[in-house]
Amino acid sequence: MATSAPDLSKLRIDRDATPIRRRRRRRWIWLAVIAVLVAGGAAWFAMQPRVQAVQTTPIITTYPSQQFVVLNATGYVVAQRKASISSKATGRLEWLGVAEGSRVKAGDVIARIDDRDVVAQAQSVDASVRAARANVEQAEVEARNAQVEYDRNVELVDRNFISKSALDTARARLDRGKAAVNSAKANLNAALANARNAQVSVDYTQIRAPFDGVILSKSANVGDLVTPFSNATDSKGAVVTMADMSTLEVEADVSESSLAKVRVGQPAEIVLDALPDSRFRGHISRMVPTVDRAKATVTVKVRFIEIDPRVLPEMSAKVAFLSREVREEENTPRTAVPASAVTERGGRKVVYSLREGKAHEIPVQTGSAVGDLIEVSGVQAGDKVVLKPSERVRDGKAVATAAK
Repeated sequence: MATSAPDLSKLRIDRDATPIRRRRRRRWIWLAVIAVLVAGGAAWFAMQPRVQAVQTTPIITTYPSQQFVVLNATGYVVAQRKASISSKATGRLEWLGVAEGSRVKAGDVIARIDDRDVVAQAQSVDASVRAARANVEQAEVEARNAQVEYDRNVELVDRNFISKSALDTARARLDRGKAAVNSAKANLNAALANARNAQVSVDYTQIRAPFDGVILSKSANVGDLVTPFSNATDSKGAVVTMADMSTLEVEADVSESSLAKVRVGQPAEIVLDALPDSRFRGHISRMVPTVDRAKATVTVKVRFIEIDPRVLPEMSAKVAFLSREVREEENTPRTAVPASAVTERGGRKVVYSLREGKAHEIPVQTGSAVGDLIEVSGVQAGDKVVLKPSERVRDGKAVATAAK
């Protein structure tokens, strides 16, 4: 029996299976590449320096006196003795001898108005005084003559050379002479009074400084009409305004709820906005005995113990009322930081300054405590230091300010 030949028509190559294997191989290659990149990125990230988030605080300049503050207030510098100087006479200003900032003494002539009319009147009154003096002298001469004649007639009557009627006539003349003297003297006194009034009118044309002080401002110029009441058109009342700089003080408003914390004579420390680096000692000189209903405050007057020539009226001021007097050595500035900013590294005390995103270790020497602060040396005020530095904060370590 003959064997049948195999059916080769059913044998064939499946060409669709080859691309599938190739796609699977490529997928594994790409996954391997991605895994390598991820591992490399993770390694690079792990090798980068970690930024430590920290809180910072500034290094400040403080004063030991701040630990004695019981109350703070604001106010302005004012002069206790201040005046607007004007003239009691009306006239045109013809001379002004001062300017803003001029220092004057009490009695100095600082301005003068036109005085020709009052000077002429004073000269007329002086002439009347001279005439009255001449009348007095004439009356006294006539009275002396009458006295001599009366004494002579008395002797003649005693000798019976003249009659008593002649003596009576001489006595009457003497009485008239004495009365004339009294009348002339009364006229002289009246003329002298008129002369004094005229001189006062002349003095009114000279505007004088009432006390020692400094000219703050001037309100009139040469040629302006000056009148005591300033009612006329374009007229000026005050010529200048001046103040006694030795009476400068600070007027501060204190809430009525805090009145128990202040008293007359209490020490205070004054800081002016115009002179922030200077501190002035003072004390409460008096308190205004009334309350401002609108602001619920009481005005407290704080007197400077020593007046600085740089202090000017109307300067803004901050007043710190103290529990005790500040000694001289306590009135010097100190560089200080919060005590928690100082830590110990390697047996020494250091702070970490924050500059350009990195912590810089700075050795410091600590001093006395000033409230919640501690005095340090070796750093400058204004720099920022790390507050409560942890063990991970080291010199050169990258740090960043943590959000509050």
